[in-house]
Amino acid sequence: MSVTIKIRNAVKAYGDTTIIENLSLDIKEGEFFTLLGPSGCGKTTLLRMIAGFNSIEGGDFYFNDKRINDMNPVNRNIGMVFQNYAIFPNMNVEKNVAFGLKTRKLPKEEIEKKTNQFLQLMKIEEYRNRMPERLSGGQQQRVALARALAITPDVLLMDEPLSNLDAKLRVEMRTVIKEIQNSIGITTVYVTHDQEEAMAVSDRIAVMNQGVIQQIGSPKILYQRPANLFVATFIGHTNVIKSEIKVENGKAYLVLPGEYKVELTNLIPEEIKDRKVIASIRPEELKVEEAGSAGGLKATVDDAVFLGLNTHYFVHFENGEKAEIIQESQIDSIIAKGTKISLSIKTEKINVFDESGNKNLVKGVINDLDAYKTDKE
Repeated sequence: MSVTIKIRNAVKAYGDTTIIENLSLDIKEGEFFTLLGPSGCGKTTLLRMIAGFNSIEGGDFYFNDKRINDMNPVNRNIGMVFQNYAIFPNMNVEKNVAFGLKTRKLPKEEIEKKTNQFLQLMKIEEYRNRMPERLSGGQQQRVALARALAITPDVLLMDEPLSNLDAKLRVEMRTVIKEIQNSIGITTVYVTHDQEEAMAVSDRIAVMNQGVIQQIGSPKILYQRPANLFVATFIGHTNVIKSEIKVENGKAYLVLPGEYKVELTNLIPEEIKDRKVIASIRPEELKVEEAGSAGGLKATVDDAVFLGLNTHYFVHFENGEKAEIIQESQIDSIIAKGTKISLSIKTEKINVFDESGNKNLVKGVINDLDAYKTDKE
């Protein structure tokens, strides 16, 4: 059976260095929840606190209503999948999958039944007698996942499970993991630094930086309406452009390089005033207009990279700021270096941050983290 995970005011410190301070979080039953962030942000530390592998210096951790702070990891009923697979090299595939069942002293018939079930589920039944050194990386990861799930854990914890695989295998295995998690419905906490991987598998994502959760939400929310500039730049690619808001005749305009203005109708009302801001515009939201088009944001092409379906253009504006544009590749030509172009912008998808980058000034930002903030904060 799956559980909810509740974390309140968690603190993790090593000596005088605090890694995580006052972190609160709820993970729903059966949810695929990802901790995403750069190396050293505290995501693996938090995962290991949930698992019981790291001490907890403050706060409370719950599985459903049961406090687990002082519970032995063995008694937490978790399945764990590691970056380096951690399967036993002296056991064949079948014995690896059955290991946790045997340590729980289950009846022989039940061990055989569950082992066969997960060998089939992970599509590794034909390798049951094969030793780990004769398996590919993807096959070894399937064994590790089968072993973790065979014990019917309440929670599945996964720490960078795909980082040792090549690009093609990573895509294949993330599909497998998501499909298995959907079919079993187990509460899953997944750690990765790969934002594309996180978006592909997650129901919700917590973006972390320096031990602090920046935003919690669905992949769609985080991509389209990031809470701050860190989230905007960490989730996908974006062009960060220093700009201004100017109010004229009661209307708010975003002033971009070359004094190019676009009206914004979706700013938070109390944030509408003349001010310096930072605009975040995704490469796919900039569109190259036909040659000779009047108006538009002026730019010059510095380079073009053809990647099959899309072509990436690298440009600079009149003030020297640089940007990237992603366009569907054309059958006849690629815009040459040095070409002066005009760009239109999908204004409804622009994100505008205050000068510090700490707050998105556009309506529609959803941050599940707000539920844990107190009036004092």
